[in-house]
Amino acid sequence: MQTSSMQGQPVQDPSLQHPGAAAAQPAPRASSCAGSASGCGGVPAPDTAGRVISNDWINRDYKHLVLQADGRAAQAVAGQFFHLLCPVTADDSPFFRRPMSTYRADPATGQVEFLYKVTGAGTRGLATLMPNDTLPMLGPLGVGFSLPPGARNIVVLGRGVGLATLAPLSDLAAAAGVGVTAILSARDAENLMSQTRFSGTGATVIEVTDEALTSSVDKVEALLRELHKAGKADAFYTCGSQRLTALMQRLGNELGVPGEVAMEQQMACGIGMCYCCVRAFREGDHLVSKRVCWDGPVFPLAEVT
Repeated sequence: MQTSSMQGQPVQDPSLQHPGAAAAQPAPRASSCAGSASGCGGVPAPDTAGRVISNDWINRDYKHLVLQADGRAAQAVAGQFFHLLCPVTADDSPFFRRPMSTYRADPATGQVEFLYKVTGAGTRGLATLMPNDTLPMLGPLGVGFSLPPGARNIVVLGRGVGLATLAPLSDLAAAAGVGVTAILSARDAENLMSQTRFSGTGATVIEVTDEALTSSVDKVEALLRELHKAGKADAFYTCGSQRLTALMQRLGNELGVPGEVAMEQQMACGIGMCYCCVRAFREGDHLVSKRVCWDGPVFPLAEVT
């Protein structure tokens, strides 16, 4: 979730949890969380130190970080995020933690993975990590994705690093016997990512790019309508683009398709205490204020304003 995921953009995603601050939580609140309630909103999450296994470039802008974390960290569910204490370097001294969505969490191996774009002080620090270095990480945090009862096929639509947030949803669906069509969007073929990550779960992958003139809203809308007509769209999911979120929300309202979105929002503490990430959401005929880090970051598409 490098919050603008959510995905490591230095101006937009600073997590204002001071490195030395205690991870106190506000009073628990009712929430629905994908998978176990452990680590979801209302349940204190541990601050741990992940050991770097690898931190490799996958293209000119993005790196893939794999950590040995074990315990609660490796039990993160689809849509949750961590606050990472990015390293200080000779050129950068990031003071605040950075929120970043989980690309994969595997309780069997104890490993947690992140996909991030190197764009500013925090992510430049992350890019310097070498095998066996340690990275302090608070989490898992937030409320994750859920699958609607009776769903047989879902559509996930993401662009850029928003795909990191959606990839674990494909795992969740596969475990529940739900089919996935993943529409992956990027500027060009070189920046397309996670094809193998999605196809490895059995998902059908559709690639669209600006370069090929296939990623415009009207072209993607046509794809979504075709999938719905074919019975392949029992629910919509997205992250990483406001225009794609607006598209899925509009089509969901028209076609009666439920959906969820992992919100990208400027954050501060990441644990609901500072109210930096408050934004308006729609509940019926009313607008209500919610904290993205605490009440989300995953919300019903119908609530987005």
